[in-house]
Amino acid sequence: MFDAATARRMMVDGQVRTANVTDVQLIAAMLAVPRERFVPPHLAALAYLDSDIAIATGRAMLKPMVLAKLIQAARVREDERVLDVGCGTGYAAAVLARLAASVVALEEDAGLARQAKMTLAETGTGRITLATGPLIEGWEAAAPYDLIFLNGATEIVPHALAGQLKASGRLACISGSGPSGKGMIYRVVEGQLAGRPYFDATAPLLPGFQAPPTFAF
Repeated sequence: MFDAATARRMMVDGQVRTANVTDVQLIAAMLAVPRERFVPPHLAALAYLDSDIAIATGRAMLKPMVLAKLIQAARVREDERVLDVGCGTGYAAAVLARLAASVVALEEDAGLARQAKMTLAETGTGRITLATGPLIEGWEAAAPYDLIFLNGATEIVPHALAGQLKASGRLACISGSGPSGKGMIYRVVEGQLAGRPYFDATAPLLPGFQAPPTFAF
């Protein structure tokens, strides 16, 4: 029989702590949030594996190690407002809500947004507001944010989101698709995003964050 609590502990001890994630509050959040509730029911036993978990066509939940390292690099504080772009079924938002003052969870897929709303309500995760709209546009209505967290990879530098950050804000993402991806933290410098890489990572590409097609002549 699947023991979710044991699987959760093994995930944290075997994947998160061993990846040099040392933030005590983040570790506590990942031990508390039932990841198996945020995946399709038939995949519950796979929720704690070291892999991305498919949650819809073309969409996947970040693997635990990548999510933990990116949140740690973002240095979330308890008085901060966070925008989670591409929240999917709501797992990352649930983790972030245990670290920040409030989270706006943005999703453009109506089915995923409904699942996120239902699961977050069932798991008693507060301080999260669900928003539905194009991911690439962010959510201006609740801006500015201390942190914009891209719940996936981007092939472009999302300069359009810079205007939704506070002057001291950060944008966290996996930059680049494929094996050359990097966990990045961007800050606003003279109205544009300037980033610093923190670790190597791969992640599913978020819709709307693809690089423009190039043409060969």
